[in-house]
Amino acid sequence: MCGIVAAIAQRDVDLILLEGLKRLEYRGYDSAGMAILDQGEIGRLRSVGKVVALEALNRTQRLRGTLGIAHTRWATHGEPSERNAHPHICNGRIAVVHNGIIENHEALRAQQQADGLRFTSDTDTEVIAHQIWQHVNEGLPLDEAVRRTTEEVEGAYAIAVIDREDPERLVAARRGSPLVIGIGLGENFLASDVQALLPVTQQFIYPENGDLVVLTRDGVEIRDAHGKRVERPNVRSELSAAEASKGGFKHYMLKEIHEQPRAIADTLEGRIIGNRVPDEILGPGAAAILDRIRAVQIVACGTSYHAGLVARYWFEQHAGLRCEVEVASEFRYRRHVVEPGTLFVTISQSGETADTLAALMLAKELGYEASLAICNVPESSLVRESDLVLMTRAGPEIGVASTKAFTTQLVALMLMTIVAGRRHGLGPDQEQALCGDLLALPGLVEAVLESDAPTRGFAELISEREHSLFLGRGPHYPVAMEGALKLKEISYIHAEAYPAGELKHGPLALVDAEMPVIAVAPDDALLEKLKSNLEEVRARGGELYVFAEESAAMDEAGDGLHLIRVPSAPESVAPIVYTVPLQLLAYHAAVMKGTDVDQPRNLAKSVTVE
Repeated sequence: MCGIVAAIAQRDVDLILLEGLKRLEYRGYDSAGMAILDQGEIGRLRSVGKVVALEALNRTQRLRGTLGIAHTRWATHGEPSERNAHPHICNGRIAVVHNGIIENHEALRAQQQADGLRFTSDTDTEVIAHQIWQHVNEGLPLDEAVRRTTEEVEGAYAIAVIDREDPERLVAARRGSPLVIGIGLGENFLASDVQALLPVTQQFIYPENGDLVVLTRDGVEIRDAHGKRVERPNVRSELSAAEASKGGFKHYMLKEIHEQPRAIADTLEGRIIGNRVPDEILGPGAAAILDRIRAVQIVACGTSYHAGLVARYWFEQHAGLRCEVEVASEFRYRRHVVEPGTLFVTISQSGETADTLAALMLAKELGYEASLAICNVPESSLVRESDLVLMTRAGPEIGVASTKAFTTQLVALMLMTIVAGRRHGLGPDQEQALCGDLLALPGLVEAVLESDAPTRGFAELISEREHSLFLGRGPHYPVAMEGALKLKEISYIHAEAYPAGELKHGPLALVDAEMPVIAVAPDDALLEKLKSNLEEVRARGGELYVFAEESAAMDEAGDGLHLIRVPSAPESVAPIVYTVPLQLLAYHAAVMKGTDVDQPRNLAKSVTVE
């Protein structure tokens, strides 16, 4: 949500800012803007819609200058409009971009209006610009004015600020929202994500919560929440600008679906040694912590929550550990009973999901045995705040609908299950078998991708419908949930998932010829029960779309059954294999409906506000 790019350089920065905004489009937004200081004046351009509209404005009204800030906005306070788009400017002097939510903005606005300040937007962000202006107008330097303002605002934020009267400095601060510093030669940068800055640098510094940052062309100064000057590590990113391109695919989502065999192989690399998963994959001190673990609490949001639901079956079946899974936004707001020896596990692609981070902070207060993060971004807040970490290696995921992040999360969760399971009855033979299943995964997923044509045919039929039901049993019920989420979020077809055994407890009333029922049917212990559930659909004139292995003999006689064969997969990793055709189904349906596949309406990639 919301994207920040800022630069102070010895060259015009407008094209750097625009390219950075394009690389942050995956975060989700409804408007864009930039402000650049040139010859003692701040020029500003803003537009509703895509960054290309802002780019077109800049071609006709080009902003030149060596100090600038830019932003993509995802509306929270105030409708999507040019007047609400960032940057916000106070009295022609202070320009601000902001990611987050200011919770006490109404009280600040009332006081500022009483002081005679005029508002030109409906946003919470404008109070930041006014507050900083009041302090510089009192004679404080820009950095001190920003620091004072951060003490007066409540909520989550990352901000970047420029002052017409201070052309040699760019000031920023963060609390709760992501921000990264890019280090160049005679130029320095800020952004919400390293991907925005990869064309200009691969050297990055990650400010911590409460840090205030002052950038000049030749240096970086960071002060912590107590005002003390501090040094933060300078990290070289292994990502390249090319990795964030579409690579010849029509959409990022399709590219990322096809990257899954490689992403899974990368996530496994070096983590299975001699058919064994070493404790050390979870980090230093992992063995001692795992020896004390008696239960697991998983907290996550969206797709990551579905990964946790699959893992619950694994932890209890293979590791003998009781496992609870909860949505982070719900976990935060209820009383808890924490059993001794419970490991608190968070799952997040970005590591900056606001609700998940807040849940982790709460868990520390509640006294969980330890915390473990499964994440795709090594420098993220979630990783830095956790005791143990297991990184996925999905690489950049640009499409809003998560694909390779989800499957690599599942791989990581199975690795974690194996490590924890050794302490609770998982024998060497079982561990070896599970390791073998994992090592076979990249080839199985590749086989699914090579037989995509029938799925495209399914999608053509489903794209004409307004509603759909997804069914699964056991660990494939969360897979059905993930399939329904993918379809609804990018094709806008209403989709819901149910355990197949729950059909007769209500959902069966919805079944008719206009309600496609999509089922995941692996050849496992629950197959025969699933077949009975599917016959209930056929008996009522419903149309069945079933993904099944060749060995799962399905009665294709009569009408109402459409069958796609999925490669035979070991039961332990079948949920990962069956996820892939559901991703393809959603993708093709969305393309046929003509929706914006990579940036679906109303959604953001990283939900960095509550």
